[in-house]
Order: sequence, then C-alpha cells, then structure tokens
Amino acid sequence: MPSTYSGDPISQSTALVQVVRADAFGTSRQEDCLAVEEPLEISIAYGPASMRQRRRIAVTMRTPGHDFDLATGFLFTEGIIGHAGDVVAIRYAGASGQSAYANELIVELKSDISIDMDRLSRHFYTASSCGVCGKASLELVQTTACYALRREHPSLLISQLLQMPEKLNAEQSVFATTGGLHAAALFDPEGQLLDAKEDVGRHNALDKLIGAALKKEALPLSNHIVMVSGRASFELVQKALMAGIPVLAAVGAPSSLAVDLAAESGMTLIGFLRDGRCNVYTAPERLK
Repeated sequence: MPSTYSGDPISQSTALVQVVRADAFGTSRQEDCLAVEEPLEISIAYGPASMRQRRRIAVTMRTPGHDFDLATGFLFTEGIIGHAGDVVAIRYAGASGQSAYANELIVELKSDISIDMDRLSRHFYTASSCGVCGKASLELVQTTACYALRREHPSLLISQLLQMPEKLNAEQSVFATTGGLHAAALFDPEGQLLDAKEDVGRHNALDKLIGAALKKEALPLSNHIVMVSGRASFELVQKALMAGIPVLAAVGAPSSLAVDLAAESGMTLIGFLRDGRCNVYTAPERLK
C-alpha cells in the first residue's frame, strides 16, 4: 500500500447532552451520551495527470471514525475500485481546524483506472438507516460480485456460531455507552473474532469492515463469517458478496430480497442469531 494511504485521525464518536430524566418519582437533569451522526462526502479524483477530474459520488450519514476504511469499502462494494492498489491516497478536503474538516474525503485513484460514468450518474444519497434508498433503479443496485462462493465452505460448528453474539457485544464499546450504534464483526471458521467496526449506519459498519480488509489485501474473505448487529438487508448481502463472504449472520430478521439474493448466490444467510438460537434461511449445508 502506498505510504500516502494513511489512517484517518481519531474522531469523536460520542457527544454529551443535557436531558431531563423522568420517572415515577419526578424529574432530574442529567447528562446523556449519544452516538455522533455527521455527513461524510466522498469524492474521487481520477483520470490522467493532464486531465485529472474530481467528482462527488456519495454523501452518507455516519459516525466519525475509520472514515478511510469506510470510503475504501464503499468504493469497493459499489464496484468503483477492484483492488487496494487502485487507491493512491485518501485525504480530507478541508483545512485542519475547520468545523467541516473531517466531513469531506477525496480519494485519489490511479491514473489508469477506467470510471463507468453511467454508474456514477445515479443519485448517491445514503441515509444512515438504509443505503439502498438513494439508488435510482434496482438494476444498478445489483452490482456484479467479484468472487464466486465455494459450496459447503467454510464448515462452521453451530456451537461456535451461537457464541458469536456475545463476542460481538463485547466489542461494541460505543454502543455500550450510547445504545445507538450498529456493528459488523469478522470471524474465522473457529469462531474467533478478528475485527469489528461500529457506525450509526449498518451498511457503513460493514463498509468499514470490508475497507479495512481490502487495505490489508485480505480479500476475498472466502474463509470468514460476518455478523451484523441489526437486520440483514439486501444491501448487506450484496456488499458481503462483493467481498466474497460466504456466511452472513444477523441479530435481527432478513428481508425477502436479502434471502432471494443469498439463495441465488449460494451464501449462508442466518437471522435471529441470539439467545442460543438462530434461523438459517439459505445454504444450511455449511453448518455442522
């Protein structure tokens, strides 16, 4: 990875506010800790040096922190880049000290990267609750996956799967403080937690996780399991497929479209993974 491709600075992910707390005995003024939600604008700089262009491609509501991983993962899962080496550098667009300094990123791409302008022509506004909402059509949502999943691989013991929620909870430090964040965690087939990311948007948390793996040149994640703290949406399945992830587990329910895409792709999709049980919606042969 180029030396100019550095980690983003530590950002404030929580904020204290004054609240009036009420119960059966009356009211009192207290402090409450909230998860920070701020916009992040992602732009790309592309083309040969003599004709360098800059284009804004996304605005997402996210929790500050791991912004470079988020941008890298987003560009990959949207099919704009295919390898870590496609990124030359990432930098914040503002001047240090400005209030909006850390809310705009510029991703410098290699000069020989070809950009599909029709793909970029769709409107990219990503809300923190749903990354698919800003997409102009279902055809453009269905990004072609880079990796094919191997049937019955990896093999995963159900007993190890059922221990994952507790391990994920232990890594949700900001959620423990605020109660307001989603998380995505990466596990190996033995159930060992390898990495975890938090964000106010569930799709952002997964992009951060995939972006971090891409920067380590660890893709495809064909021998791994990802667990997310909320529901399993179509977009989460799509992003997982782009990274070659064969097993996606969620604390909550999957959507019907998520199940359809997982079944079509051979992904094992698991829902309601909590309290010592789960539902396996597709490809149960990976579980032993």
